Amino acid sequence: MAKKSLSGKSARKTVGQKTVSKKRAAKKWVYLFDEVKAAERYAGSWEGVRSLLGGKGSGLADMTRAGVPVPPGFTVTTEACNEFRKSGKFPAGMWDQVLAAMKRIEKATGKSFGDPNNPLLVSCRSGAKFSMPGMMNTILNIGLNDEVVEGMIKLTNNPRFVWDLYRRLIEMFGTTVFNLDDEVFEHPMAEYKEKRGYKVDTDMTADDWMELTNTFKKVFEGHVGFEFPQDVYKQLELATKAVFESWNGKRAVDYRRATGISDDLGTAVNIVTMVFGNMGSDSGTGVAFTRDPSTGEKKMLGEYLLNAQGEDVVAGIRNADPIEHLKDQMPRAYKQFMDITKKLEKHYKDMQDVEFTIERGKLWMLQTRNGKRTAKAAVKIAVDMAKEKLITKEEAVLRVTPENVDSLLHPQFDDAAIKNAENNGTFFAKGVNASPGAAVGQVYFDADTAEKMAKEEKQNVIMVRPFTKPDDVHGMIASQGVLTSEGGATSHAAVVARQFGIPCVVGASAIRIDLEKRMMSVGGKIVQEGEWISVDGTTGRVYVGKIPTISPSLEEQTELLTLLKWADEICARKDIRKAPKGWPTRGLQVWANADYPKDARRARSYGAVGIGLCRTEHMFFEPERLPIVQRMILSDTSDGRTDALNELLPYQRKDFDGLFEAMDGYPVIIRLIDPPLHEFMPEQEKLLEEVVTMRVKGETEGLKEKEKLLSAVRGLHESNPMMGLRGVRLSIYMPEIVEMQVRAIFEAAADCTLRGIVVKPEVMIPLTGTVKELEWIQPRLERIAKTVMEEKKVKFDYKFGTMIEIPRAAVTAEEIAQRA
Repeated sequence: MAKKSLSGKSARKTVGQKTVSKKRAAKKWVYLFDEVKAAERYAGSWEGVRSLLGGKGSGLADMTRAGVPVPPGFTVTTEACNEFRKSGKFPAGMWDQVLAAMKRIEKATGKSFGDPNNPLLVSCRSGAKFSMPGMMNTILNIGLNDEVVEGMIKLTNNPRFVWDLYRRLIEMFGTTVFNLDDEVFEHPMAEYKEKRGYKVDTDMTADDWMELTNTFKKVFEGHVGFEFPQDVYKQLELATKAVFESWNGKRAVDYRRATGISDDLGTAVNIVTMVFGNMGSDSGTGVAFTRDPSTGEKKMLGEYLLNAQGEDVVAGIRNADPIEHLKDQMPRAYKQFMDITKKLEKHYKDMQDVEFTIERGKLWMLQTRNGKRTAKAAVKIAVDMAKEKLITKEEAVLRVTPENVDSLLHPQFDDAAIKNAENNGTFFAKGVNASPGAAVGQVYFDADTAEKMAKEEKQNVIMVRPFTKPDDVHGMIASQGVLTSEGGATSHAAVVARQFGIPCVVGASAIRIDLEKRMMSVGGKIVQEGEWISVDGTTGRVYVGKIPTISPSLEEQTELLTLLKWADEICARKDIRKAPKGWPTRGLQVWANADYPKDARRARSYGAVGIGLCRTEHMFFEPERLPIVQRMILSDTSDGRTDALNELLPYQRKDFDGLFEAMDGYPVIIRLIDPPLHEFMPEQEKLLEEVVTMRVKGETEGLKEKEKLLSAVRGLHESNPMMGLRGVRLSIYMPEIVEMQVRAIFEAAADCTLRGIVVKPEVMIPLTGTVKELEWIQPRLERIAKTVMEEKKVKFDYKFGTMIEIPRAAVTAEEIAQRA
């Protein structure tokens, strides 16, 4: 019997003796922005939609569904990209779906693609699941050709606007689709502006843009080998291929390597109806973050330009105005923008990075995505949103990575040194504080050189550019800091630097950079390539030379301490993790490695709830102790060793006292001496060199002592120190050492107990191989512990045990566990 479909009709039709299957639905490669429900049905979840349509495409579709003003458009899926990557061709049926979607856009806009009388222009934008700002291709104003330009001029009566669009299309097509260097277009434009005496692009007239467009056409043909395509559908096809191919471009691959994004995801392609911010003083374009991406402050941070297109803001080619100024220039659009972004942040429960265009006073939203941010901002935003009840404490903790915490503890400039630099004339320039932190390095003026000097020459590098482009990302990642003379807080340099925690100053407009002479200057001060500068990404100030840095105090990181406290509370909950019956279900705790009291105090201030390992041998390397240790090693008798160890005991006791005091109420695991004795002695090769030199020179004073020491060091040498005289074997051979250590531990613990400090010492006997070793040494040490407590008339809990760290111990662990 034929199976019924959801409509109730038979899914198969019988003709005579033959059964004809209903035609299988074609694979859907293209989704209009208003087809988000279909994407959800196919992908199964919103996370699946983001994988299918990419971050940009899913955001545009979601905003369309919510009634936000989004220009009509559609998304070609990441699945299509991955098929294209396999064969270098569009998958079967994809282009037909693109053409059908273009017809739908024409109907929605009332315009026609390629029609000079009522032209539709579109942009072609990349959009992977995870944001990769500027790493892949974007082409604007697709649909312009010589005929359409003439028609648009008649239609808009604004020739300056139309010629500006056309020259941008030719330039972007050349650089993105055919990989021409930016300079082949930038140099003719710079020469033209200089010849006319123009300072900024807005000085250019319609005739200027027309002349420059004709120049760009010649440049394009000269480098590519044929004229700029006049077929608008060929433009769309080539642009779509270029976006797919940009997934495997060097800058995109470098970015994915640095951020851990999978190569298999692919990018979607978003075809969006063009709206124009360069139609005059009532038009503009901008980029904004719903919270400050540098500090995390709950305040809109953004920039915009009047009479401009989007790439002008992102590239930082022109210094933009703060978003607050839009309130005075376009109050209605500003209010609508603030209302929309507030709703977007509430909907996505995260700080949003948005792009917008205002065309003749009407606001259009072109993008929303979770914004890149500094480590400081990540912590503050997570804590603030939890307090605002937008997210839970658990979500807040999960949003902050270990790398974020590490970045917060990176060095900052010393205040006294900064004041001194201000007073002694080493201040160089000030710009926008785009990404906080202190960076000191040698100046290099291009990304390739910066990367080479950092990786091959191991230099600390500061990359300096007029403005950065996506092609510069490998140099940025290799650098300690970034400095640009142009751009603002939302420019490419600022966004990428914040993501990677690189101190960055942008828009230092007083700086004049001469890329040919490899130098920069402010007034009479000149900095040549290779010279040192210091960049303060927190204040936006730049100094000549090296300025000392200091480590920041954790106590000042109030939001981080709050977050760490929440993490501790979450982990302390019973049943926070699943485990077999009878096993602990409490979450993880953080214990520290600490060998000195100062380390233990720092660990406690960071929230550690115990010392997991105190390596007692590190205490022996202190300058005033090492000679005593060496005398003990060289002693031929037990009494001689004991005399030396008695001198060491007060030092060890003082160290343990400080550890117990710092960790009041928390366990302290102390490992008895572990390494072989030769590690405490001078290097054999160095000693031999000194002895030979003295013999050759005929020097006799001190020679016998050196020779005796060399002989002793040779006697201590082992071909395989890991299996030699160390750990528990050394304790059995020379029990005096660990006996002194245990006495020092328990005397310190007893003294602390008498002062009201709660001690929880746990003594680890290292490198145990068999239970027999423990049975020999552990009772001796336990007797010392009991003796000390009797002498001091105190009692406290303690443990003796061992670490399973060699194969033999692992095999016999059950026996060892009975004794330890």
